[in-house]
This record gives sequence, structure tokens and C-alpha cells, in this order.
Amino acid sequence: MQHTHTSHLYSTYFAPRGRRRIYALGMQLAQLYLSPFDKLIGVIGEPGSGKSALIKGMFPNLELTNDDDGVNIRPLPLLEQDSETGFFSPHTYHLDIRFETGFTSMSVLADAILQALHRGKRVIVEHFDLIYPFLGMNADLLIGVGEEVLITRPNLFGPEPQEVCDTVFKSLPYRLMAHTAEDLCEYFMPNDELVRCSHGDVRHGFIMSFPGHAPEFDLSELEAKVLDMIAKELPVGYVDENHMSIGGEIHVCTGPRTHVSNTGKIKGFKLLNHFIYDSMKKCYLMVGSVGEKSEENLQKLDKMIR
Repeated sequence: MQHTHTSHLYSTYFAPRGRRRIYALGMQLAQLYLSPFDKLIGVIGEPGSGKSALIKGMFPNLELTNDDDGVNIRPLPLLEQDSETGFFSPHTYHLDIRFETGFTSMSVLADAILQALHRGKRVIVEHFDLIYPFLGMNADLLIGVGEEVLITRPNLFGPEPQEVCDTVFKSLPYRLMAHTAEDLCEYFMPNDELVRCSHGDVRHGFIMSFPGHAPEFDLSELEAKVLDMIAKELPVGYVDENHMSIGGEIHVCTGPRTHVSNTGKIKGFKLLNHFIYDSMKKCYLMVGSVGEKSEENLQKLDKMIR
């Protein structure tokens, strides 16, 4: 008997920053939610949200047709199904609808997806919301990536892809602002503190954890330096998979695509004015927040641990 998660509506996870963390989340999601019977996997999110990295974590060794290194597989394997027959034909296809529509019409892509499903293949579709009206069917598993990662298993009554879009598209700017603000904090931190810290997530913000003893730098001074960088409206850009640039200065970053394009786009940046001690993990936490309610959010977080 086919097993399905019939009572599953939504699961929500923080969308981490950095390749290793999002790969690890992808592996976790595959273990918890992916079924052998899932043939159509829909992924929704804006460019730079981390969709491809999440897919790589869920499906190790899968060749993505829109590889981040700029190697785009041509011709698209999904469109070459008739020439790929026999034992060694692909079991899983990937395509990025937004990218592929520059070469192929929606109706042709939809027909190719349906043909692959009919043959028992699995198809992973980025920007699933764009192709959905042409398919006449929803995904078996639908994943949205914004500030958070949403996992849902739609049934006849939804949720529709547009519902996922409305949530993740709206929340992504907070993740981009938070990640850039986090890197600006790193930019001014003493190197010995930077190398011993680890990173965590909080809604509309970020956490940096320091094991053993509290950092020896002033939080109000650090906040002032970051606010000055924000006021200068410096350009922020991708350099390579391990570096980004801030005002032309190279900075190490494992999630270089997940940033605002300009420091001036960071709104409401605020640091909690003291370190929080985590007695369970025996570390000190620096907490930052962005957005119009950053001060209120920090106060709520501070009250939770008192």
C-alpha cells in the first residue's frame, strides 16, 4: 500500500545561510519527507534564495541543468527522452523553468514533464509556480524557499503554488538583509573572535555563537560601525562560491549569492546590547535583527531567556 503523509499541511524551517548548512537541511528534509512515490517535486523561490543548494542537499550527485558555475547542460535532458532509453536512461530530471523559457515554450516543457512522469521518472522543477498552470496537476511535494523553507504535500484542496509564493517571496528580503548585516558584523570583528564563532538563525535576524567565554569587543561600537557601512550604500556582490565583496573589499562567505545588492537596502539593523549566555551549549550569543520591528523583536528574544 502506498504510504503518504495524509495529515501533513506545512512544515517550516529556518532557511540557513551558507552552503554546508543548507546542504545539511536538504539532506534532513529528504530523510523526513521524500517518498519513493514522489515523482513531481516543485521548488519555489526567488533567484538567490538557495533553491539549487537545497536540491543538491536533497538529491546528492544530481546534475542540475542550471549549475551555479555557469555550466548549463545543453540540450536539456528532459527534452531528449526519446533518445535516452534502456537501463541507463536517467531516473531523475531537473529543470529551471525561468531559465528554460528563454529557449523553449511553456507548453513544450509541460508536455516533456508529463511524458517523463508517465514513464515513471522523477522530475524536479525549479520555479514550479510558472509551469503549474500548464500542467493541470500539482506537485507531490512542494518546497518554498524564502526566509524560511516551507514543505507541503498538496492534495486536491491545496495548497496551491501561489500560496507558497505569497509567503516565501514576501519573506526573502529579510533573509538577504540579515545575511548581509551578519557579514558586515564579521567585517569589523577581531579575527580571533571571528574564527571561533558559529552561526545560527532567528526570525528576521541572525545569531553568532562564541564558545567558552564572552567576546572581548563592544557591541554598541560594532553596531555603530555597521550602521555607518549601511549609510554609505556600498555595493555588495558575488565573487565566487567562497567570497563576496563589500564596497570592493573581498570577504569570505559560504553563501555569497544570498545578499542584498547594496548595504543601503538593509533596513532597521539593530544588535542586542548584551551577549546572551546559553547554559546548555555553554556559549555566548550575539543577536542581530533587521526590519521595521527589529527593536521589538530583540526585546522579545531577550525576555524569552530571562
